[in-house]
Amino acid sequence: MKKYNIAIFGASGMVGQKIIEVLLEREFPIAELFLYTSSRSAGKSVLIDGVSHVYLDAGLKIDPSLDIAFMAAGGDTSALLIPQLLSMNVLVIDNSSHFRMDEGVPLMVPEVNPIHLEKGMLVSNPNCSTIQSVIVLNALKSLSCLKSVDYTTYQAVSGSGVGGVRDLTEGTTDVYPYSIQSNVLPHIDLFLDSGYTKEEMKMVLETQKIMNDSSLAVSATCARVPIVNTHAISMILEFSDEVSVMDVRGALSGAPGVLLVDDVSKLEYPLAESADGQDLVLVGRVRQDLNSNKKIHLWCVADNIRKGAASNTVQIAELFIKEDQDESKI
Repeated sequence: MKKYNIAIFGASGMVGQKIIEVLLEREFPIAELFLYTSSRSAGKSVLIDGVSHVYLDAGLKIDPSLDIAFMAAGGDTSALLIPQLLSMNVLVIDNSSHFRMDEGVPLMVPEVNPIHLEKGMLVSNPNCSTIQSVIVLNALKSLSCLKSVDYTTYQAVSGSGVGGVRDLTEGTTDVYPYSIQSNVLPHIDLFLDSGYTKEEMKMVLETQKIMNDSSLAVSATCARVPIVNTHAISMILEFSDEVSVMDVRGALSGAPGVLLVDDVSKLEYPLAESADGQDLVLVGRVRQDLNSNKKIHLWCVADNIRKGAASNTVQIAELFIKEDQDESKI
């Protein structure tokens, strides 16, 4: 099997480390692995699958032999380095929000909107909460035209990286304006003039882009909760026609990327600890709206560092290598 030279930018961070873990777990065909970090971590050695690797300074020379670059170092680094990587004919998969809404830049969840990929191309990875949400929406779109989506998110501190986890475990307020211990903060990212936050508007605009439907009415309220990992989302979906709970459960059962956990008679519903460490989106608490047979309420939980970032990124790269391997056989 053909192997590829892989770079991870932000390799020492939470998402970068998880990308490495997922690449090894899924036996990604790696020829050489280049780990780029900030100058603070550069020069340090790390053992990966029994092989010693040295962290490289992302501000210095980038190896010209790269095939695929995973960006997990934030928007400023992406803005600085991605044009250079594209000029080197590298497939770039970016976890930051910097290019997500740019026209011509695909915003991809492989279960929802896979496209043809090639080297010299930029693909953006969506917001973690958006990823788990659109997987659910995609599973239900065949039932009836979706008119509106109302999200309320309950997001773990790992979404803020190691600093967020530290605020929770040590009681600091380095990342959050108030203590997150024994608290819930209805505030993620900066507030906009509209009163919504940037995180909430990411979910609105990214959902419309991925679902290819600018007319879809989307709203969101995003809150930070005091758990380490996994995001939970309450979703209210409005369809053009009446949709039954049985129809929704049937569509969700066996849908790509979804695990239906929905038997309240046995107290079976999606839990944060159940989603932690896996790539499926757990969905349950499916019920009809009390005032409209065209509305459905449900609850979904997913690992925001795995499926919400690292695994989705690797799955995008896997689409590329599958196409590339198939083309090489012709």
